Amino acid sequence: MRIAQVAPLYESVPPHLYGGTERVVSYLTEELVCRGEDVTLFASGDSKTKAKLIPGCARSLRLDKSVDTLAHHIVMLEEVFKRAGEFDIVHFHIGYLHFPLSRRSRLNHMATLHGRLDLDDLPPLFREFNDMPVISISDSQRKPLPFARWAGTVYHGLPPDEFTFRAQPEDYLLFLGRISPEKRVDRAIEIAKRAGRKLKIAAKIDRADRYYFNKHVKHLLDQPFVEFMGEVGRPDVDKLLGGAAALLFPIDWPEPFSLVMIEALACGTPVIAFRCGSVPEVITDGLTGFIVEDIEQAANAVGRIRHDR
Repeated sequence: MRIAQVAPLYESVPPHLYGGTERVVSYLTEELVCRGEDVTLFASGDSKTKAKLIPGCARSLRLDKSVDTLAHHIVMLEEVFKRAGEFDIVHFHIGYLHFPLSRRSRLNHMATLHGRLDLDDLPPLFREFNDMPVISISDSQRKPLPFARWAGTVYHGLPPDEFTFRAQPEDYLLFLGRISPEKRVDRAIEIAKRAGRKLKIAAKIDRADRYYFNKHVKHLLDQPFVEFMGEVGRPDVDKLLGGAAALLFPIDWPEPFSLVMIEALACGTPVIAFRCGSVPEVITDGLTGFIVEDIEQAANAVGRIRHDR
């Protein structure tokens, strides 16, 4: 089968450091190639793949510090639809940008929606384009848009050799991913403080979140039990996740899925997560981690973690 994968251009495929959607696209693309499919990947020019790569821009937009990121995606979409006859199916990972073009073509297509869908601006769009087949990454992600043309829910997965199980963790807690208002690293710091544990924070700060970081988070990093590491790459992620006593996931938004939860589980590391979004679909309370309602419950859950796996 001739398959096109259309990735966002913000990060390379896979990301140079830490990223979600583009990493999932990489997993899917490489596995399809291994299975003998004819795969074309539309992504940034610094991507690495065994598929045929058609660059939508020379370098991932976040690293290139582009201002108008939409412009690059429009150019990439034009290239996709110019080549529409070359593919049996096109799998979009760029939200709804392709909807108007897909409606006006005979392209066989589907779109995996990777972001939050609980925004007031989205219902009119998805009511208008209710002929567009879309895939959710958790059942909870669908709730704001039950009238969309859902083709199915496909949870993210990981290659079996991507992470290392470690039977004997160290004593620190870990916050991993991105510093932003909805991820609530401030909650993670307070949980570690109440639990009397060291907290390692390995997280990127996007330009859009720089003000939030400087105003609400930066001063919290001066506490002696906090180690801020910034954004880290894959070998370090494996080591950090495997060594952690627990991953703290104190989110304050309807998380569509979150790779970091299953990455932690692949290392044998329990997840202490707030009950939001996909968390109850990924974590089994009391078995693979603890689902909590507030900071006090999270701190108490730290004390319930076993020291061996």
